[in-house]
Amino acid sequence: MEIHHFAICVKNDGYEASLLLRKVYDRLIDEEAASRGLLRVIDESGDNYLFPEDFFVPLDLPSPLQVKLIASA
Repeated sequence: MEIHHFAICVKNDGYEASLLLRKVYDRLIDEEAASRGLLRVIDESGDNYLFPEDFFVPLDLPSPLQVKLIASA
């Protein structure tokens, strides 16, 4: 099974069309972005973009829930 990482959006100032508050987003591991305080997520457009890291709280979800989230995407 492919490993997915998730984060919940807790702030979207200036990105209201791209990010919905309290929505769980698929995040991509990008160490270079993280070193600059950014997080790469798949936003409402379906593409991955960088956003401020403090807009999200990372989630550690059990595998069965990850499978359900991936299937519903």
